[in-house]
Amino acid sequence: MSKNIFNDTETAFKLKSRIKLFNAKFLFIVITKKILVSILTKSTLFLIKLKFPIKWALKGTIYNHFCGGINYDECKKTISEMKSLGVNSILDYSVEALEKEEDFQRAYNKKIEIIDLTKSNDSIPFAVFKPTSLGRYELFKKVSLKIELQTIEKKEWNRVKNRFDKICEHAKKSNVKILIDAEEYDVQFAIDSLALEMMKKFNVSNVIVYNTIQLYRWDRIPFIISLIKKYKNSKFKFGFKLVRGAYMEKERDLALKEGYKSPICQTKIETDQNFDNCVDLMFDNLNMINFFVASHNENSNLKVIDKMNKFSLSNDDEKIWFGQLYGMGDNISYNLAKRGYNVAKIIPFGPVENLIPYLIRRAQENSSIEGQSNRELDLINYELLRRSKI
Repeated sequence: MSKNIFNDTETAFKLKSRIKLFNAKFLFIVITKKILVSILTKSTLFLIKLKFPIKWALKGTIYNHFCGGINYDECKKTISEMKSLGVNSILDYSVEALEKEEDFQRAYNKKIEIIDLTKSNDSIPFAVFKPTSLGRYELFKKVSLKIELQTIEKKEWNRVKNRFDKICEHAKKSNVKILIDAEEYDVQFAIDSLALEMMKKFNVSNVIVYNTIQLYRWDRIPFIISLIKKYKNSKFKFGFKLVRGAYMEKERDLALKEGYKSPICQTKIETDQNFDNCVDLMFDNLNMINFFVASHNENSNLKVIDKMNKFSLSNDDEKIWFGQLYGMGDNISYNLAKRGYNVAKIIPFGPVENLIPYLIRRAQENSSIEGQSNRELDLINYELLRRSKI
């Protein structure tokens, strides 16, 4: 399929007014400046530390572009508008850096609540959760490093496993697919282990649980191959969400500081090749894998479409989903949906203060991804020009 399908800005920005387009243009101009992003990030964190009231400034700019709202009610209009153009929603109640048991339990309760919302709304086919919203980061890290847990920590880890299990069980009973987010390298082993247990338990009759595979990591394809070989005769199926990854700079810096080999591919070209190779691996094992392509890379999405055609799959085959983040890649999401592919946008929501780490990551990621923000800017400018001629 021609890449030109992603140049249709009329379809991509049908839901955006001129004012929203101008706001997006300003935002992406800022985000393309890596030094400016660094300065603004440090300033924001400093002002938050001083308890300076900056929520209003964030909500009126970067928050409104990348997030759906404070609560579900604020997201409803966006969900409905997107569905009218064939794009589904995935609500992500984003909470990070939790430390207390009551916070983990509150996050768990919120995930159950979202699954209940999802099962009664065909516009929301998936739920999603961040593993470390259910338990301490340091505990996940200790399990990943295979350090023996103390008695109290074993009980704590059992509570984490129980929350995982109950969320996936509730998703299964509600017939809602669930995406388990990937996180940093030093906690991912524990996440992978828990995700595998959930897939074994809940992916027998159909695929409910999807584990996220970060393909900027050079070890992920060998990891998947080992799973396929080990469980090829098992009764359960795999669910994978394919992403490039969101912690690149942090991972490289930590590896350098700690003195171990970086888990990240050395170049973007290597990462792109890794992603393409993983797509091939998915199609070669479609009998035991369902997958979700979460990519803002146009070539990666086109590759999946071409492979679907070669395998004579219908555009809406349930085995394959496409997805982008809310506020990014609209030219991909809406143009794929227009052609009948399964598409969903992940919509973070929640209090502004809870989403600051997520928003900072979005800004840093966009400033570090070669050409991504410039592409968004070009598309916005093209659409503004097109409308000016009408």
